[in-house]
Amino acid sequence: MSDAAFPALTLDRLLDGQVSLTQFTEGYRAGMDAVLLAAALEARPGDHVVEFGCGAGAVLLCAAHRLEGVIFTGHEKDDSAAGLAVDNVARNGLTDRIGIRTGDIAELRQSHSADQVAFNPPFFDDPKALRAPKAGKQAAWLSGSAPLGVWVQAAARTLKAKGRLTLIHRADKLADILAALDKSFGSVVIKPIQPREGQPAKRVLVTARIGGRAPLQLLAPLILHEGEGYTTEADAIFRGQAVVGMG
Repeated sequence: MSDAAFPALTLDRLLDGQVSLTQFTEGYRAGMDAVLLAAALEARPGDHVVEFGCGAGAVLLCAAHRLEGVIFTGHEKDDSAAGLAVDNVARNGLTDRIGIRTGDIAELRQSHSADQVAFNPPFFDDPKALRAPKAGKQAAWLSGSAPLGVWVQAAARTLKAKGRLTLIHRADKLADILAALDKSFGSVVIKPIQPREGQPAKRVLVTARIGGRAPLQLLAPLILHEGEGYTTEADAIFRGQAVVGMG
C-alpha cells in the first residue's frame, strides 16, 4: 500500500506545551481560533459542554485542561478527524471527561442535555467571497448543506433551559450570526478580535443564552498583535494563563 493511503501527521503543542495535539499535515489545522474559543468558555464542575465540528479535538483539549471537573462531548462528521480526536484525548489523559461522537449535527435530535454548546463553524458560505481554501480544507471551511442557522438550531436542541452557546466566526458574518440567534437566543455578548490596534476586527467571539432577555453587549476588542509579537493579553491567553472575558 502506498504512503498516500496514510496521511502525514504532525504533533503540535498548545497552551505553551501543556496540550499535545496530533493533526493532519494537509487540510484543516487547528490554531489561534481554537485556543480563543476554548478560552472564552465558562463552566463549573459537573457541567456538560458540547462542541460541534470538533476536528482533532483542539478546543475540547484546551478547555478541559483549564475547566476541571467539566464533562465534554465532541461531535465530528469526518471519521478520520474523529479518530484523531479520540487519540488526542487519550494522549492527554482526558478519556474520563471527553467523549467523541461521529455524525451530522443537522441530524441531532433534541436532548436538552448540555449546559453549553461551542463551535467554530465553516467560514466560507460562498467560496467566491474570499480566496478559496485548498482542497483539503474545503470540507471544514465550506458549509455546504449545513449553513450557520443549522448549527445554531442544533445547539438550541442540545442545550438545557438558559443554556449558553459560544462561537467564533468571521467578523463580516456578524449580521448572519445575529439573525440565526434571533429565533431561540438572547442576552448576546460580542467580543471583537482585532489583529492590531486601529485595524478592523477579523473575528468575533459571540455568546448567547437560550431565552435570554438581557440587552446585547458589545465588549472592548481583544487586540492580538503589537510590534513583532503578541500583546500581553493575547500572549497570556495563548499560554493558557488567562481567559477571554465574555462579560
